[in-house]
Amino acid sequence: MPRAFDLCIIGSGSGNTIVDERFRGMRTAIVDSGRFGGTCLNVGCIPTKMYVYPADVARAAQRADRLGLSFDPPRVDWPGLRDRIFGRVDAISSDGERGRRADPDVTVFTGEARFTGPRRLRVGEETITAERIVIAAGSRPVVPDLPGLSDVAFHTSDTVMRLDRLPASMLILGGGYVAAEFAHVFSALGAEVTVVNRSARLLGHTDLEVSQRFTALLGERLDVRLSSRIERIQRIEPVDRDRDTATCGVLASIGGESPGRVEAEVVLVATGRVPNGDRFDLAAAGVDVDDDGFVVVDRQQRTTADGVFALGDVCSARMLKHVANHEARVVQHNLLHPTAMIESDHRYVPQAVFSDPQVASVGLTEQQARDRGTACVVGRADYGDTAYGWAMEDERHFVKVLADPDSGLLLGAHLIGPQASNLVQPLVQGMSFGIAALDLARGQYWPHPAMSEVVENALLDLPFGR
Repeated sequence: MPRAFDLCIIGSGSGNTIVDERFRGMRTAIVDSGRFGGTCLNVGCIPTKMYVYPADVARAAQRADRLGLSFDPPRVDWPGLRDRIFGRVDAISSDGERGRRADPDVTVFTGEARFTGPRRLRVGEETITAERIVIAAGSRPVVPDLPGLSDVAFHTSDTVMRLDRLPASMLILGGGYVAAEFAHVFSALGAEVTVVNRSARLLGHTDLEVSQRFTALLGERLDVRLSSRIERIQRIEPVDRDRDTATCGVLASIGGESPGRVEAEVVLVATGRVPNGDRFDLAAAGVDVDDDGFVVVDRQQRTTADGVFALGDVCSARMLKHVANHEARVVQHNLLHPTAMIESDHRYVPQAVFSDPQVASVGLTEQQARDRGTACVVGRADYGDTAYGWAMEDERHFVKVLADPDSGLLLGAHLIGPQASNLVQPLVQGMSFGIAALDLARGQYWPHPAMSEVVENALLDLPFGR
């Protein structure tokens, strides 16, 4: 006999946050085949940033000579670093699962879920039915079809953070945010890193000027091969024969504008992510997906199947934890108030890349505005033109803002430099609450001499009436 529930949630990441005290008495099933807590907790945002911060500290020490300071090269205790991070992360995951299993209203199923009909699932040997279902199953790394890749022990973002030791060298395939962040982490901690990217610049989704600057800055520290491709990968004996290890490395043949051969101890595949919707036989449930594999949802996060919602990476091309959390709150409300549903608001979604330098953005890029025929004016300010920028001896980083020339409202903002992920927030607020750019600049105090003055200066640089 099927086990009947009022609600079934597929995925234990943001979907797990839906069930709170307001769902008391509702029979709920949570189904997941991986570590409890989802991508962000286990293999994404949280552990990566716990690696990024030590990498930031190491890089600051390496650049301290321009400030009149010098430090010995950092001695990296990789096992200690790794175990500190995952000792905390794994405990949160285990505690979260333990808490859900102890809830009398919640049943946790571990295993792959498959739809066998409308609001009907098979998990292992059990069949589950539910009045309402939430698909919050996330995404996974893309593994490209490259000659020889399947014959070597390659890593993705799911596995590379749990390496037994810090590799002497690493080959990273890709040029997006995952590649950029891990290139920073491993190079700052002492690995020799080579990045191979098929396009002509890194972080190609960002504003052109920001992308070009980031590519140039990273290329000064790493071996960055642009407009290039991996033609073949093969397994070789250990690259560093003096190290006490049995790990074999890889030899990669590179074609394109930067041809050659690269040896590396570890290869990291960071070529993007795909939604997990293809794992659940969604057609059997009447749930449609688009040409890119994303579950089709409306603004209330409803799928094409009655009683089935979706949220997060499985249905959103904006694969960001704060987007999944926002959509989870919308789904939560709509489950509790089916006659007074609300809509998701994806107008002003910020994103940040925690590399060195940091990159952050919200809204339109200048190129998107031009392509759409949207009139805009541009303001720009360099970190180095502020007092705090002087203190940092900063010469390379900037903030760029776009605004409507008539209304004065912000259309977009793009930052590259220290703490960009924090500095973007007042610009997100200005866009979200409809505050004109000059009002945002002059309608509040900006603490002097704080780094945030670079944002104020960029707003004041907008050429209204000029």
